[in-house]
Amino acid sequence: MQDDEISLLDLFHIVADNIYLIAFGSLGAGILALGMSFLIPPIYSAKVQFLPPQQQQSSASALIQSLGSMGGLAAAAGGIKNPADQYIAFLKTQSILDDMVNEFNLQERYKSEYREDARKELINNTKFQTGKESIISIEVEDKDPIVAAEMANGYVVQLKKLMSKLSLNEAQQRREFFENKVIETKIELEKSDKLLRATGIKETVIKSSPAAAIEIVAKIRGSITSQEVKINGMKGYLSINSPDMKQALLELNVLKSQLKIAEKNEIKIDYGKIEDSYVERYRDYKYKEALYELFSKQYELARVDESREGSVIQVIDPAKIPERKIKPKRGIIAIVITILTLLSIITYKLLEKKKKKVLKAK
Repeated sequence: MQDDEISLLDLFHIVADNIYLIAFGSLGAGILALGMSFLIPPIYSAKVQFLPPQQQQSSASALIQSLGSMGGLAAAAGGIKNPADQYIAFLKTQSILDDMVNEFNLQERYKSEYREDARKELINNTKFQTGKESIISIEVEDKDPIVAAEMANGYVVQLKKLMSKLSLNEAQQRREFFENKVIETKIELEKSDKLLRATGIKETVIKSSPAAAIEIVAKIRGSITSQEVKINGMKGYLSINSPDMKQALLELNVLKSQLKIAEKNEIKIDYGKIEDSYVERYRDYKYKEALYELFSKQYELARVDESREGSVIQVIDPAKIPERKIKPKRGIIAIVITILTLLSIITYKLLEKKKKKVLKAK
């Protein structure tokens, strides 16, 4: 059994006996691999970095902050996932990929018979990344450095077009939605005003503190109603898991918490000789007034958004023509092939010697 084993001394003898074969064979294979690597077309990578549109503060969020110490629960609105992930998802949609395939004639460039294959090849040659600062980077690889840069920048152009179309459609829906709500609420406000005047009691009969408490409750109730209506409208064009929808739902929960606190403070107030009917009508009037004010703000915001060309995408670093290739790594290829050839020769000679020992033993 010991005769079949290869000792370290045997290994040394094999290397010594075949030193020229091992040295020149490995070196020759490495040089050949280096030469062959020049036949592999070089690949270049171009990178663009941009900042996606930033979310604006909603009227409900502004109200929460205006409540001062009562808005402390607003901190619960944290934990929203990075909104940049949503824009990366947009970049991978079939709509944008098809536009890229058409713009750069990728079916011919990638020699793809079907558009689907061209889209897959494009995705394989593209790397999407986002950092903690919500900065999105797109890195595109191609044999032509000029085309690599143009394609990286092309992604941003196509994203701008898509966002412009989506923003316009969304703004139109919101504008029409809140326009109807403003008209409805205005009619209700006028009715509430007539009922309040019909009591014959002037507003001065309510002391400052009770009036302030009633107004706070009415304002928060109006904000809750406005936020609920807004969320129902958002369901028409946003998914339940979108960052904007999550933010709106969290703001609604905060407002409901503030209403409980405000109602407790209002209950402690002794209205004295103030007629209950007037207090109820005054509270209802303030509620309708707050509701009308909130819907009017949402309507004006939607009108402004509709007049814009689209969401603002700020390009930080546009893709430039790369000067150096990223692959193939010719030096690494030559070294790896040299080492593999060296090990292969030594292994072959070891097996050959072992085979001779076995035959000799027989």
